Amino acid sequence: MKSALPKVLHPLAGLPLVAHAVKAARMTDGVDVALVVGRGAEEVRAAVLPYAPDAETFLQKERLGTAHAVLSAREKIARGYDDILVLFGDTPLVQPDALAALRAAIAGGAVVAVMGFRAPDPTGYGRLLEQDGKLVAIREHKDATDEERAIDFCNGGIMAIAGNEALALLDAVGNANSKGEYYLTDIVEIAAARGLTVVATEAAYESVLGINTRAELAEAEAIWQQRRRHALMLSGVSMVAPETVFLSHDTEIEAEVHLEPNIVFGPGVTVGSGARIRAFSHLEGASIGPAAEIGPYARLRPGAQIGDSAKVGNFCEVKNAVVDTGAKINHLTYIGDAHIGAKANIGAGTITCNYDGFLKHHTEIGAGAFIGSNSSLVAPVTIAAGGYIASGSVITNDVPADALAFGRARQHNKEGLGRRLRDILAARKAANKSTS
Repeated sequence: MKSALPKVLHPLAGLPLVAHAVKAARMTDGVDVALVVGRGAEEVRAAVLPYAPDAETFLQKERLGTAHAVLSAREKIARGYDDILVLFGDTPLVQPDALAALRAAIAGGAVVAVMGFRAPDPTGYGRLLEQDGKLVAIREHKDATDEERAIDFCNGGIMAIAGNEALALLDAVGNANSKGEYYLTDIVEIAAARGLTVVATEAAYESVLGINTRAELAEAEAIWQQRRRHALMLSGVSMVAPETVFLSHDTEIEAEVHLEPNIVFGPGVTVGSGARIRAFSHLEGASIGPAAEIGPYARLRPGAQIGDSAKVGNFCEVKNAVVDTGAKINHLTYIGDAHIGAKANIGAGTITCNYDGFLKHHTEIGAGAFIGSNSSLVAPVTIAAGGYIASGSVITNDVPADALAFGRARQHNKEGLGRRLRDILAARKAANKSTS
């Protein structure tokens, strides 16, 4: 990856790769997680804990191959399990049903089950060699014969091992290869030589896609996004141009929501039924109530809570603020650290001045209040229910219910001064040109 960040911590849909793999494993029944880690052990463990809080961590001090990595968790394997699933932290798109198929093969009598896939171009992949429906070997491309290279059924790496045979098979793996490493794939031939049943299950290519470069990470992101968009549309979400909508791993969108083109969902967004998210909006850490309308060109930052049938319009930003039912923030407005009451109307160019350079302060706007265009509300300040703020005001004091507040300088007109000022400025411009 050419990165200081451990590979398995690179994000896909906003979630570290390794967490995707753990989530898939936990979606199969009765899975207990053992995490084998190397570089960045504490960071990797922290990424996994939200999805497997009971996971035990085992440190692989030396990189001596995949079988050696699995044996780093010997203590856990020795406790006895029906089956051992071996996944990789850089294979984030594995599907729970593909893992369930591996486990079903073990439950059906196999001792080793390997996840395979069909490759349009199998060059570079290990081939799965089968006889009479049983897997007898995994042959690396460089070692394969021409006949074996013609096989398109390839090794996906992920496998399951019967719990009562796992340690015996793993301990039998040697390191008589060019790298002096212990390869997990060797247990296939070891088990077959012992007369044990070894099988291959078939999964989609995406399920075994490993990430080694940023280009592959982008490919995996595209696959994940397509899967999630498709699932949402099947659940009743409308998308005008689905390929332009980008979702987070935890985005929750109810049925009857309408998504226009070019929308980005960051982490922590929920959208209620019947809402419309208009084009070129960016949302993160926000909740959007039923029938609300967001955008176009809106930004919702963490803590934004938009109520039922409320509206946040074009070029508006909302941060850490509650916008109650039916309130409208239509144009060119910043609302931060605030509460907007039901059916309040916030005029174009309004700013809640929430930061004094050291601390954030709260603005309270009551139900039915009207904030005139180009107003600055200097927090902490309260505009009570029904309050009316004249356009262009700077409000520094609380406004009582149903009061009208002016917070602007008195206008003075100077007759002829505009013409005189233009003449002065034109002369200055001419003088500058003559000296340049």
